[in-house]
Amino acid sequence: MTVQKFVTYNVLNADGQILNDQQKLELKVLDTSGNYVIHKDLFRQQIQQKQGTVSTKTRSEVRGGGRKPWRQKGTGRARAGSNRSPLWKGGGVIFGPKPKTKSLKLNKKERLLSLQTLLYNKRNNILVLDNLEEIFTSAKTKLFLDLCNKLNIDLNRKVLIVVSKKTDYLKLSTRNVKNVELISASNLNTLSLIKATQILTTPAALNEIKEIYCG
Repeated sequence: MTVQKFVTYNVLNADGQILNDQQKLELKVLDTSGNYVIHKDLFRQQIQQKQGTVSTKTRSEVRGGGRKPWRQKGTGRARAGSNRSPLWKGGGVIFGPKPKTKSLKLNKKERLLSLQTLLYNKRNNILVLDNLEEIFTSAKTKLFLDLCNKLNIDLNRKVLIVVSKKTDYLKLSTRNVKNVELISASNLNTLSLIKATQILTTPAALNEIKEIYCG
């Protein structure tokens, strides 16, 4: 059974001061535990990341082996019909892997429920920063590091930055920083959320999250 939870966030400026604006999220979460839904969505994502391109050749695909190595009888050796047999060096592979695609179906409601449950579970680790994209007027990593110091963000732990639109300056300023992942709100996923210890977002991104995942 799902229940509605309301979470309120204070909006901060670039200096870490609280503004007079507040953002609210209305989330639907399971009343007991949503861990099994989160696990299903996480498992689905990990399966989809597998390339499935590994391949081996069977005896019919290995080049050569058309001629019988020696006659059937009279040599004292075991019978052999092809030197591409899996028993021979350089032969085919028995039951080897072949290219395949794997997928796990998950209902849309279950996926939304897992995302909302994770957002609720990590509600105390979310910071909402006003105009994050506009702060970066040039590609400077030092500017991002100074911002993290002002907001008491520990870069030794996984940090997830969720924005409504990735700007070039923001991407260039964060790409060389370890443990930082930048994604857009439309690409929010269970794997990124579950890995993140701290989440930095914007009011615009929260509004997009409301429309896409909490509508």
